Amino acid sequence: MLYGEERKAHILAYVQRHHRASVQELSQRFGVSESTIRRDLKELEEANLLRRTHGGAIALRGVAFEPTFGEKEDQFRREKEAIAAAAATLIEDGDTILLDSGTTVYHMVRHLVRFSRLTVVTNSLVFARELLDHPGIELVVVGGILRHNTLALVGPLAEQALDGLRVDKAFMATNGLDIREGLTTPNLLEAATKRKMIRSAKQVYLLADHSKIGNVAFAKFADITELDTCILDNGAPEGFVAELRERGVDVILAPVREERE
Repeated sequence: MLYGEERKAHILAYVQRHHRASVQELSQRFGVSESTIRRDLKELEEANLLRRTHGGAIALRGVAFEPTFGEKEDQFRREKEAIAAAAATLIEDGDTILLDSGTTVYHMVRHLVRFSRLTVVTNSLVFARELLDHPGIELVVVGGILRHNTLALVGPLAEQALDGLRVDKAFMATNGLDIREGLTTPNLLEAATKRKMIRSAKQVYLLADHSKIGNVAFAKFADITELDTCILDNGAPEGFVAELRERGVDVILAPVREERE
């Protein structure tokens, strides 16, 4: 049984994936009354996340839609912080790690300053700015074309640089996480750069809050089976977690702290 906020996140993901959905369809899928679905759709519309229609809802945004870094950073913040803290425990002094430009990965940055010897490769200008003053971190910034939406450096120059690098661990984020469709992002250049990042790493860790589950964006950059470990928050559906494990992916469920009144 999903809690209200979790259910709304899954309803939104379902509508975005299928572009439209009826109240009856959503009621059957999520096992709640049609009046509950109507209330959820009303709240999602008020948050400007979808548009209600007679008998259902339609998506506002297509598969190529991408919010800005700042907009994404504030979404599911508690979940992202919990996931990032769990991911940071997988790092050891002396590691060479790669951080992609996702906002969930961004929450790892503050955990890295406790290490005395770490090499960090990133294509994010935001991450580079945060890490440049820490003496225990050797910082390698991958060059390329700046995407203003994500503040990431991507494209042929970034891919060429990544071709010559090998890292111990890559920590990746995604816009969409689907068992069949894999990992997806709205931008083709970003997808190509992410593919190179994955190929450069001995171990690949995906950091994703539960709102990404079931979403499919425009450009695919990896299959589920290319992941070693998926770090999710504990709002992830049990069935999805079981499917990941069946495909040989280790899963870590990060407990999300309760919000104080």
